[in-house]
Amino acid sequence: MKKLIAPEILSSEVVAKSRLFQIESLELRFSNGEERTYERMKPSGRSAVMIVPVTESGDLLLVREYAAGTERYELGFPKGLVDLGETALEAANRELKEEIGFGANQLIPLKEVVLAPSYFSSKMTLLLAEDLYPEKLEGDEPEPLELVRWPVAQAEELITHVDFGEARSITALMLALKHLAAR
Repeated sequence: MKKLIAPEILSSEVVAKSRLFQIESLELRFSNGEERTYERMKPSGRSAVMIVPVTESGDLLLVREYAAGTERYELGFPKGLVDLGETALEAANRELKEEIGFGANQLIPLKEVVLAPSYFSSKMTLLLAEDLYPEKLEGDEPEPLELVRWPVAQAEELITHVDFGEARSITALMLALKHLAAR
């Protein structure tokens, strides 16, 4: 296999900025001399977590929350940013407590994923959470999230559910099911 050489970044400039995002324009020179302009979300340096909580009785715990991108309520797993000084495991447990009112005694990292790597550098750690216990922390959501219990035994129906369409949630579910079946 031929070793690939990353393109040289000739210049970078922030071309748009909002309260949450910065768009950066990169002038690149590839190893064959070709030059192109790429745009991306400027890296924030922060990562995120998504957690697949499974109860002792075999239920998945999901949340239904409003997604501005699709302009509707979406069904998915608890997720959030890793705060400065926090590990992914600490962030996962905090997010569980904030979003579904449970902590986890057992958190199993499944995989680190990226979404649209041509435009984003943000990484998300997908985790399986088991041995849950009740504990609620105040979160930053604008409204209470609806907690939805879904039997693991009916996971295939969840995959086809109209409100369950986020690629990261589907990936997390598939990896969690694979892990659970390997036991």
